[in-house]
Amino acid sequence: MFVSSMRRRVIVSAVTLLTSFGIMSASLAQNKPPLRIGFGMGLTGGMAANGKAALVSMEIWREEINKKGGLLGRQVEFVYYDDQSNPSLVPGIYTKLLDIDKVDLVVSGYGTNLIAPAMPIAMQRNLLFITLFGTNVNAKFNYPGYFQMMPNGKEPAVGLSGGFFDAAMTAKKKPTTVAIVGGDNEFAAMTTEGARVVAKKYNLKVVYDKTYPPNTTDYTPILRAVQATNPDIVYFASYPNETPGVIRAAREIGLKTEVFGGTMIGLGFAAIKKQLGPLLNGVVGYELYAAEKTVNFPGIDNFLKIYQARAEKEGVDPLGYYLPPYAYAQMEILGQAVEKIGSLDQKKLIDYVHSTTFKTVVGDVKFAANGEWEVGRPMYVQYRGVKGNEIDQFRKPGPSAIISPKELKSGELITPYQEAIK
Repeated sequence: MFVSSMRRRVIVSAVTLLTSFGIMSASLAQNKPPLRIGFGMGLTGGMAANGKAALVSMEIWREEINKKGGLLGRQVEFVYYDDQSNPSLVPGIYTKLLDIDKVDLVVSGYGTNLIAPAMPIAMQRNLLFITLFGTNVNAKFNYPGYFQMMPNGKEPAVGLSGGFFDAAMTAKKKPTTVAIVGGDNEFAAMTTEGARVVAKKYNLKVVYDKTYPPNTTDYTPILRAVQATNPDIVYFASYPNETPGVIRAAREIGLKTEVFGGTMIGLGFAAIKKQLGPLLNGVVGYELYAAEKTVNFPGIDNFLKIYQARAEKEGVDPLGYYLPPYAYAQMEILGQAVEKIGSLDQKKLIDYVHSTTFKTVVGDVKFAANGEWEVGRPMYVQYRGVKGNEIDQFRKPGPSAIISPKELKSGELITPYQEAIK
């Protein structure tokens, strides 16, 4: 009886001690200052639609990591400012974040034009800088602390356009000629140059190669001029404000070609899918996610479920197929690096990110020496069987059949274009 009583008292004391220790540890963790991550983001201006969607995605990660105890035993806090989609405001924002707000880490906002102005500051301070959707930004900086969340490969311009040609060359009738068209801007210049490189690789003869001015609204004359050269492939590099007009013009003139599409930015946006509806059919377009059974990255379905539940309330893209998974993965990589290194030592973090293959909701990510993805995976789909303008149809397999890359392929390319639009 005495032994049993003693044992009981020992057990009770041990439990009390452990409970007290747990409470004390939690209290200490709560007393630690938050770990602050700073960034600028386009929440107004031309980049606002994507900037807001990116922020929602990053907040999902922050809430999840804080439920797990945060990073380094500290709750994660975001400090961010609206850069108004204005590159000239970016240097001041990052200087304030670092010198006044004293943030512990920084990441970029969305887009090439808003990443580049922050690069000199990151370089001067030797910071780890994980960036979101910049096209070949590091080509002129060659900064070892730069890492890019966009799956275009070590040569981004060539990799991005190359996926389209990989898809196009699976046509039943082997293409031999191509028309290359793009807007008069930096993105189009870069990707059309990549298209020329890939066209040469496939021994395609370029029969049309021109740009159009930024204020173009009627693309019918351009498509008629393209049609006159009778190309097997028609490749467009267009921005979201241009893409719908290009596709409407192709339908209007009854474009006859084997393959029509390209790096048409905007096709991944729910608003443009809704706007175009069946006019999408037959187009081979650039996507970053498609609801096909071949896309089974661990965690992606759960992320999209959480994101889509918030999207309507937050007034952001209701599908979240273009940017959101990559904004979330950007933070996943940062968090995994900090947890593994166990400190905020920037050099150690940079070295770790260079040497590691990360598991994310967009699949495995390994960075090349220049900070781009070691292995590119630009996704090109052919839209087919789209009926009406409801976006819910894109939540299921079928309307966005993946043609390239081959490891994610979910359908065969239907050619010619006039056959594919039926």
